[in-house]
Amino acid sequence: MTTPFSDPDTPATHPFSNLSPECVLDALESVGLRADGRLLALNSYENRVYQVGMEDEAPVVAKFYRPERWSDAAILEEHAFVEELTEREIPVVPALTLGGRTLHSFGGFSFAVFPRRGGRAPELDDPAVLEWTGRFIGRIHAVGALKGYSERPALTIDTFGREPRDYLLANDFIPPELLAAWTSVVDQALDGVRHCYARAGDLAGAQLRLHGDCHVGNVLWTPDGPHFVDFDDSRTGPAIQDLWMLLSGERRDMVRQMSDILAGYEDFADFDERQLNLIEALRTLRLIHYSAWLARRWNDPAFPVAFPWFNTQRYWQDRILELREQIALMDEPALW
Repeated sequence: MTTPFSDPDTPATHPFSNLSPECVLDALESVGLRADGRLLALNSYENRVYQVGMEDEAPVVAKFYRPERWSDAAILEEHAFVEELTEREIPVVPALTLGGRTLHSFGGFSFAVFPRRGGRAPELDDPAVLEWTGRFIGRIHAVGALKGYSERPALTIDTFGREPRDYLLANDFIPPELLAAWTSVVDQALDGVRHCYARAGDLAGAQLRLHGDCHVGNVLWTPDGPHFVDFDDSRTGPAIQDLWMLLSGERRDMVRQMSDILAGYEDFADFDERQLNLIEALRTLRLIHYSAWLARRWNDPAFPVAFPWFNTQRYWQDRILELREQIALMDEPALW
């Protein structure tokens, strides 16, 4: 279980060491919100997110952004994108505008406040749910294609593959006895990713603003249908990035699921089927990027507690086997 606030016995070396309950409450008061003292830490590791009780209103959700991860300009681009979606009546959760702004600063932290929204996980084994979710994502992508980001990075082989690999090697995270095997399999995997991109051809026209982390935990289902939360990882990339994480099971299952998703998606946005060549390539990049993400955050006390299996001998052995499986999967035909 993560510790929502800093431990007084922990040296103030990690990004959130000064984020105390008092700091959270004072930050909200600085933007005119009077909390009643009830704080509930929500499940977030990258940032710190709290449900906060209000004296005379419904609770709100306060997000304190990890220092030095995004610039304020990049965060505001995300807020603007979500606001564009809201203006078109697409069910997402925008940051509240308080004092004319959506992004605020207090005690060295940038933070935003959101309305609380509930919901349950979608039942992705139901074809009707997949089609409905596909329509929703298609509406998001139709807006995402209208213009690009200038402050937020793109999802590329470099940003999600080469740079994470180089970070892990430069900071000696790989055990010496596994270094040669891990380096070899990562390089083979990245070659496989490049081959998948080459097989897909020129997809420059398919690059758009994405949700970026479109897994089932970021989709909340209500009687009125789905809504997406947490656009924190929004970036530029191929449309398939927001679709493949909804797939599961054997190949035949994923073919059926993708067919259901696209049946809804293409009601609102065109889909270049060549992108199907990228599914296993993007999965491979996510695996490499995830290991480096854990490594980059290892000085945050919440991470060793929440991910005790990371950076063990067994962990890296499993990653080698996992990437070998991905190399084989990337050689298979796309999910036509």
